[in-house]
Amino acid sequence: MGGLVLARACGVPFISHSCLLLKVPEVGRFRLGVLVGFQPLRLSTNHCKLPARLALPLCSSAQSASPAAHQTAPTSTAFAPKISFCPACGSPTEHRIPKGEEKPRAICTSCGLVHYQNPKMVVGCLVTHKDKVLLCKRSIEPSYGLWTLPAGYMELGESAVEGAVRETWEEANAEVDVEAPFAQLDIPRIGQSYILFRAKLKTPSFSPGVESLECALFNIDEIPFDQIAFSSISVALRLYVEDYKRGKLKVHHGVIDKRYVL
Repeated sequence: MGGLVLARACGVPFISHSCLLLKVPEVGRFRLGVLVGFQPLRLSTNHCKLPARLALPLCSSAQSASPAAHQTAPTSTAFAPKISFCPACGSPTEHRIPKGEEKPRAICTSCGLVHYQNPKMVVGCLVTHKDKVLLCKRSIEPSYGLWTLPAGYMELGESAVEGAVRETWEEANAEVDVEAPFAQLDIPRIGQSYILFRAKLKTPSFSPGVESLECALFNIDEIPFDQIAFSSISVALRLYVEDYKRGKLKVHHGVIDKRYVL
């Protein structure tokens, strides 16, 4: 079942991203809305074959420097599975607002321990070799059989760069030299933040890891955007393609807004 993802990327002209409404397989339906600090713009059917009623927020370089531009939808709207039992003693929990706080937490009814849920950090590499991009076809769910950049959850005890290099090795058996940060893409609705780095292959040697069916280098104009596993990866790849064609690579920050239609 397909859906629509609304993405905004700082420092990128609106006209370049008038089609950043991406169909993705892993999510059902979304409500499109304007986030605080971003000017609502009406889509033109001259640029996209989409209904004119859909609006896309604009994030310019000037806006991204303002405090308002960094505000997002309230975190209370984010989806998170409830903690029903205390991980410490196994007793049931109740969800209420602890004294001195503003948000409901899972509190153990026996030992009183307050359990906090925090966003997950996903790290990975946008690996290039001779103007081609390395992609991995997933051998696991979610998005089995679709292409992605080598990326995964950051582990305790490692830096973001270390985690990105590790994930690249695990998924593509590729050794890389990290060159620079490329993009941070926040997904508040599902509690994830992606940190992606630009990297080069140390040698042209790579092969599928345990989580990959195959790995391949793609020319810029041959990236299979209709077979990309995750909205965050599709946005990152589109940003890279635009940077590449302009001849100037940037560091990007964006928010992917996944709010379900109720």
